[in-house]
Amino acid sequence: MAQIFGSFTEDFSERSEFLVLGFSPSSLPIQLRWRTNGLSADFLGDYVKNFFPGDTSAALSKQTEVRSAVSFVSNELLENAMKYSDKSSGQPINLEVHLFKERLIFLSKNSLPQDNIPSFQTFLQELMTGEIEEMYINQVEKSAISEDTESSGLGYLTMMMDYEAILGWKFEEIDSDRFITTVTTMVQLPL
Repeated sequence: MAQIFGSFTEDFSERSEFLVLGFSPSSLPIQLRWRTNGLSADFLGDYVKNFFPGDTSAALSKQTEVRSAVSFVSNELLENAMKYSDKSSGQPINLEVHLFKERLIFLSKNSLPQDNIPSFQTFLQELMTGEIEEMYINQVEKSAISEDTESSGLGYLTMMMDYEAILGWKFEEIDSDRFITTVTTMVQLPL
């Protein structure tokens, strides 16, 4: 049975333009993967901005804004998925971006090590019920004095603060014999 945190919907009844990318988390060492994450995120930004045509200053500004937001969110989702996936599960990492009339929806899906699930879900509860501005300031301050930003949550907080993102997560056990659980992260951005 799936567990939902935050605002997660699977109602895609409205037609959308979309793009899905798949990755193998174990094909490259994580240090080499960072470069490909950035390239993939920039590709998605360039792809989506083309749905905002025009050569007026307002249209060009919108293209730049959309490209920047898509690149940032995509990169954060890919980095999290790569960093926290259960490489021993053999499960791919997927990243999707859906373009709707009034919003963009991102979905990233990866497996998780069983030991990491409780602490991640606790963090998500805090994120969904806490004061976002205060949490953001605290994390920025912690990041400034500590090099250990491994699980800071700053990316999620930045999405919420800077892009008015609405976030949600769905946890699903996909193989009970091998204890494989996936998490799908949903980020909704207003246009």
